[in-house]
Formats: sequence, C-alpha cells, structure tokens
Amino acid sequence: MNYRYFICDVFTDRQFSGNPLAVIPEAEGLSELLMQQIAREFNFSETTFVFPSQLGQTRNVRIYTPLREIPFAGHPNIGTAFALAQDGAFGHFDKRLDVVFEETAGLVPISINKDDNGLISCELNAPEPLWLGKTVSKAVIANVLNLEVSDILCDTHEPQEASVGLEFLFVEIASHEALKKAQVNLEALTTLSDQGVIPHIHLYFQSNDEFDVRVRMFAPLDGVSEDPATGSANCALVALLSHFNTATDGDFSWRISQGVELGRPSILNGRTEKREGRITGVWIAGNSVLVSEGVLHI
Repeated sequence: MNYRYFICDVFTDRQFSGNPLAVIPEAEGLSELLMQQIAREFNFSETTFVFPSQLGQTRNVRIYTPLREIPFAGHPNIGTAFALAQDGAFGHFDKRLDVVFEETAGLVPISINKDDNGLISCELNAPEPLWLGKTVSKAVIANVLNLEVSDILCDTHEPQEASVGLEFLFVEIASHEALKKAQVNLEALTTLSDQGVIPHIHLYFQSNDEFDVRVRMFAPLDGVSEDPATGSANCALVALLSHFNTATDGDFSWRISQGVELGRPSILNGRTEKREGRITGVWIAGNSVLVSEGVLHI
C-alpha cells in the first residue's frame, strides 16, 4: 500500500531550522511494528501517525521516537495540526480553528491560527496537570552533564522530575556559557536511569535577554542525543516555574529559545494560568513550515 507523508519543521517560520517531524496523515492499516520501523527510517526525534477518532474528537494520533512509542509530545502535536490544516484536512478556515487529538496521555486541545499573511501557528493545551517527581543532587547531575557543581542552580528548586504528559528531569543552569558547554556523560546517565530517575534531561538558563529562557534537552537513551525544540518539556518547564512562583494567582508567559547549539534555532511561546496556588492551564505555541511531502511504498 501507499501512504502519504509530510515533513515539516516545527517551532520555526523558516525551513531547515526548528525541529523536523514526519507526519503520516492517513495511517489506517499500519501495525505497531510498521509504525516503529517507519519512525526509525525517518529517524527524527518523533514521527506521528494519524488515525480516525476513537472517542468522538478530531483525530487519534500516535507518536513514535526511533526507539519507542510515547504518550504525548509537543512538537509532534504542533506539527501534525499544522500539516493537516495546510493539507485541507479540516476544511477551509480564515483565522482560528480548534481541534482535539486523542493520545495515550489524554485529550490534547489545539488551536490553529492563521495570520493576515496566511502563516499558520498552533497552540496546544497540555493534557495532564503538573506532576512532580524525584529530585537529584547537584553533584550527581553535574557529573551527568560534565559540568561543575557551581554550574547547577538550586535557588528555586533542586534538579526535579516534572511532567504535564511526558516526564523530564529539569535542571536550572547558572550561566549561558555553562548551558552551551553541557555534554551528557552517557555512563553516568545510564546509572541514573537504572536508579529509577527520568533520563530525559531538560536544562534551562533564565537569560532575560530577547528570550526569557534558553534551553537544551538531551534524551540519548531514547535515541535522541539532543532535541532542537521540545514542546512537551517546555510545557512542563513553564508549569514548574509557575508552581514555584510565589504568586498564588496570575497569567504568565515565556519566550523560549532552543536548538541554537544544533544549528536549528527554534522559538517556543509558553504560557500558564495559576489560580489559588494551583496551575490551571499550560500552553505551548509556535509556527511550522512544510519542507517536503511524498509517498511511502509498503
């Protein structure tokens, strides 16, 4: 059988930057084995497979890394919504269209917006409330990242597991230089993972320049040595920062830079809503561009 595919760059408005994504818009008939093989063939951080709705929503979407299926991710949702919208799968729309994807982590609402120049941006609402897990000492995580202990900040929080649909270990870095020089010690990361700690490491530096935050994400045990734009991690990051913000109520926003070290600069826009000390909403948004389309012969 033949299966159409799209390749798009996500969290950017320029080709060959952002995070590449492969989208199979009509995946009916593909087995789990074939989906995993296709994801490995494209070898992007994620590939999405779109199926008809099972729960009465817009579409059912499954997400694969080169090594496994995952319950939720940010740039696959943003890119899949974009790819389907630009292909006309949702019909004609002028300004805004709301869709909901069914995923293992739950329902993922996405707003698709078109500006006066016809550019499409998408914003997703995280499918799960903020979850906080284990913490890790500065010394341990410094060893994992080949950094000095003084490069790790713990003023706001210790290195902390968190999730709004996919788990990451969040580490605040003391300087932009330390963020740039971080490199994963694979043996130390494997030891950490064997101890039950999430091995997906999201580093951030609160730069407060043209961006609020500059970040990097490493997941080599999942086949992703470094990711150029990680929507799910940045969703959890802005939720985590809102959680530790001393204000009990507020609407917060962040402009986030990622992927610079890989030569694929990405821009993500995160926002949260906090009411009576509880995170009541988490969103991540960005542009996407189409790079290519074709047909898989299977």
